[in-house]
Amino acid sequence: MTFAVLLALGADAALFQAGWFMESSATQVLVIFVVRTRRNPMRSRPHPLLAVMSLGVVAVGLALPFSPAPLLGFVAPPLPFFAILVVLIGVYLALVQLCKQRVYRSHGAWRRRRARVATLRRTTP
Repeated sequence: MTFAVLLALGADAALFQAGWFMESSATQVLVIFVVRTRRNPMRSRPHPLLAVMSLGVVAVGLALPFSPAPLLGFVAPPLPFFAILVVLIGVYLALVQLCKQRVYRSHGAWRRRRARVATLRRTTP
């Protein structure tokens, strides 16, 4: 989706690199909040230090293309990119949450089946 958005915005190499960097660094850091708990990440509060450090890394990643001396050859993306970025990140995190729930659900079923088999083996002469 990020490729498609950047292509639709007519991104050159520098804009593409900046947009891809911003999106990938934000999703890589924010996914921590989803996978760190079995529960809903909106209801499970992380340690304040984890939250501050993680959000700080995201902020630095988003600010790099706007630095006075463009680091890494990045250029500032247009404003519509940020609205789309928020949606893309939200969809990505929601999909990770859904996948995580399916894994835990199937893992629970697998453990119950395994426990049943172990019980049958112990009770069968």
